[in-house]
Amino acid sequence: MKYAGTRWSVCNRLLRPPLVRPRLGPARRAGRSCGGTGSRSPAPPSELRARFLRPLRAYPSWCPQQDSAATMSEAFDCAKCNESLYGRKYIQTDSGPHCVPCYDNTFANTCAECQQLIGHDSRELFYEDRHFHEGCFRCCRCQRSLADEPFTCQDSELLCNDCYCSAFSSQCSACGETVMPGSRKLEYGGQTWHEHCFLCSGCEQPLGSRSFVPDKGAHYCVPCYENKFAPRCARCNKTLTQGGVTYRDQPWHRECLVCTGCQTPLAGQQFTSRDEDPYCVACFGELFAPKCSSCKRPITGLGGGKYVSFEDRHWHHSCFSCARCSTSLVGQGFVPDGDQVLCQGCSQAGP
Repeated sequence: MKYAGTRWSVCNRLLRPPLVRPRLGPARRAGRSCGGTGSRSPAPPSELRARFLRPLRAYPSWCPQQDSAATMSEAFDCAKCNESLYGRKYIQTDSGPHCVPCYDNTFANTCAECQQLIGHDSRELFYEDRHFHEGCFRCCRCQRSLADEPFTCQDSELLCNDCYCSAFSSQCSACGETVMPGSRKLEYGGQTWHEHCFLCSGCEQPLGSRSFVPDKGAHYCVPCYENKFAPRCARCNKTLTQGGVTYRDQPWHRECLVCTGCQTPLAGQQFTSRDEDPYCVACFGELFAPKCSSCKRPITGLGGGKYVSFEDRHWHHSCFSCARCSTSLVGQGFVPDGDQVLCQGCSQAGP
C-alpha cells in the first residue's frame, strides 16, 4: 500500500477588497440654513459684505457778499470746463473746484451692473475692485438687495445665501436632509453625507476620514468587515486578513498549520494526514508507517518511494534483496527463509 502526501498551497482567495478613504470637505463659515439639492460642489459661501462709500457733499452756490472783498470780477471757474461757478454748486478737489457734471464725468466710478456713472450724491458700494449703485447691488437670482446683507460671489455673480444654498446644496444619502454648503461633509461614489451620518454598517460608529470597505451599498470599518466577511482559520477560528494557506479546502494561518506530533510548521514542506490531522513526514513515519524488515526504517511512501509487501512484512525497494548475495529481488522470484528472503540460486545452494 501507499500513503499519499498532500502539498500545501497559498490561498488565492481575495480576503479583503481594497480599502477606501472618503473625501472630506473642509469646514468653512456658511450663511443661513437652506434647502434644495444640487450636483455641484462649489466653494461654500463666505460672510462677505460690501462697503459703502459716503456720498460727497457739493458746496452750495457761491456769490460774493456786499461786505466781502471778493467781487464778481474775480474768476471762480470750474477747473475742468472753465465755466463760472458763480451761482452753481461745485465740489472742491485737490486740483481745484469742479462743477457737478465735470466732477461726475471725471472722478465718479462706473457701476459694474448697469455700467452707468455713480453720481457724487449716490450711495455707492464696492466689493473687491467693483463698484455698484446701492440699487444695483442685488442677488442675481432673486434680485434681493445685498446692501448690509451677507452674500456670496460665485463665478463673478452675486448671490444671497438663500439662493446660493438652493442652487448648490446637496442631500445627505443617509438622513435625506440638506447638506449645507460650508458644513463638514463626506463624499464617495457620487454621494454625499453629513460627517455624523456616514456610519459603519456594522458597529454604527462614524467612519470620519478612516479607511473603510464598501460592500453592496454598505460601508464597513476594517475591523467590522474582517469580522463579518473575512475567512476564518480552520484551527483558531480567527480571521485571515492576508496570506494564509489552504488545506482540505479550508483556510489556515501559516502559523496554525503545524504537525500534530512535533508542532513543526508545515507551510512550504510536504506533509500528510491521519484522521484529518496533519503530520510531517518524520512524525508520520515514526507513529504510523510500517517499518522496513531489512533496515528497520519507516516506509512512508512519500516522494514517489516504492516498497514491497509480503505477508506481514515490508521492504523498501532498495532493501528488498537476497540476504546472502545481496541481489535485488524486485520483480524476481524469491524464497522466504525465516526472517530472511533468498534468491532462487542461494536457496538451492543450501545453507
